[in-house]
Amino acid sequence: MNVISVPSPSSLWETVRSVDAFNVAFSFVALWAFVKVLRTLRWRLKTTQLRGPPRTSFIYGVSYDLASARSQDRGGAYERWATEYGVAYMIPSTLGQTKIVLCDPRAIAHFYARETWTYVQTPLSLALMEATLGRGLLWSQGEDHRRQRKALTPAFSNGAIRKLTSVFYDSAYKAKGAWDTAIESSKDGDAVIEVQNWMNHISLDTVGIAGFSHDFGSLDGKHASVTEAFDTFGANQPSAVNKVFMLFAFVFPIIAKIPTKRANLFKKLGVTMEEISNDLLTRSRREKDMNMSGRDEEKSIIGLLIKSENQDAELHMSKEEVVAQMKVLLLAGYETTSISLTWALIELSRHPDVQTSLRKELLAFGADPTYDQLKANLPYLDAVVHEILRLHPPVGESTRIAAADDVIPLSEPVRTESGEMTDSISIAKGTLITISGTSINRSSAIWGPDAKEFKPDRWLTEDGISGKAKEVQGHRHLLTFVDGPRTCLGKDFAITEFKTVLSVLVKNFVFEMRDGPDTPLELAMGILPRPRVVGEDGIGVPLRVRRYE
Repeated sequence: MNVISVPSPSSLWETVRSVDAFNVAFSFVALWAFVKVLRTLRWRLKTTQLRGPPRTSFIYGVSYDLASARSQDRGGAYERWATEYGVAYMIPSTLGQTKIVLCDPRAIAHFYARETWTYVQTPLSLALMEATLGRGLLWSQGEDHRRQRKALTPAFSNGAIRKLTSVFYDSAYKAKGAWDTAIESSKDGDAVIEVQNWMNHISLDTVGIAGFSHDFGSLDGKHASVTEAFDTFGANQPSAVNKVFMLFAFVFPIIAKIPTKRANLFKKLGVTMEEISNDLLTRSRREKDMNMSGRDEEKSIIGLLIKSENQDAELHMSKEEVVAQMKVLLLAGYETTSISLTWALIELSRHPDVQTSLRKELLAFGADPTYDQLKANLPYLDAVVHEILRLHPPVGESTRIAAADDVIPLSEPVRTESGEMTDSISIAKGTLITISGTSINRSSAIWGPDAKEFKPDRWLTEDGISGKAKEVQGHRHLLTFVDGPRTCLGKDFAITEFKTVLSVLVKNFVFEMRDGPDTPLELAMGILPRPRVVGEDGIGVPLRVRRYE
């Protein structure tokens, strides 16, 4: 006799629940796949299909190769592909994604004119910036970006920066004093100085005083928490695993939340910057309430930020937005100018003739130049600074996603995947667009056959900049500060600080590569890519420094 076991109600319910859960999960996956297929079909129908390099990896396309290359090598790859496939082409990316790369001045001008509206930050960029910097100027888009930028603009006017020039000089002379002491204590009349660390601290102390009336004291050897947080990045290089994580995070941004070592460094940096920003705001509000701040203070960066909290809707910023702006300014002030100054000292050490010519101009001028004289009366200093900005832009490339369909015009036709020629490319919503500032700034097709050379003289003659380079819209035909609505707000601040510090250092010291002019360099990662002498730890750039006498 067979006994039939009857399942209990509870086990039946568990079975139903598991089946339902499976069905729901399967339905979601099926829906996601269906939507993905529809979007892909729409993208292929509405986007001009261009030629481009073949994928070197089934999973990563060419993304891992690019991620593993040095910035200049990556820019060189984009340039080689432009030579082979035309001024606009497609590259295969992670998990079947495709990016369109623009290398055409007219197309790039069109793109930047529509940035923050038609072309916006990718979901990964937004997630990373919000986690570290908050919803400030770098994170915001469209109307929010316009409002925040308008509130901050007076702090970066010519008049405002003119008043800050003395702050730039103070930081430069602090470093000079410390270097004088190091040289005096040396038996050989020179000293080996790790200049990148010093440039970092000049930049940090300068932005602290100029932006927030606060001296971090890093040039005096004080170990503020924010200094330590910034310096930690140079000593902790991203691993190969971290690169893979970021490539997958471009497709699935939630991966960026996985607490890798580098992700934890960014989290710690964000927390540290938020703490110091809140402390500085509290102190400044207290001073304002005590009527210690005059009208000029309202035009300072922190004065404008405090004022914006009480403004009407057009210029109003919430407390969270105010703190986010402070974090952005701390990061930008620390990271970008210090990289440019380090590259300047490296190139001058490699090219002693240029260093001598620059020193000759500065000594002939005499006293420390004023803000207006820095802009107009020192042409060779201006040429050296802009040649560094051309060859070594701190931010090498950017990728945006199309928020709407668009048509991008080209200055010269390109061949499509089907073999037809076209002088414009159709862009579907959701298309990824990449522009390599490094590639454009160093392109032989745009800047001529000597584009890869450090040659400041190109800025001093009428024919030094080719006709093609003059088609590039951006500060002095460079993409270093990008263009359009997202042009770097602190551009004049950065250039004035750059010129001020470089003038003081070159006028007083002679620089050489410690191991000779042919010392090999590589790129290491701070927060942004930084130069490093091969074999050095962290971001070490040791130069041999002696007084000019």
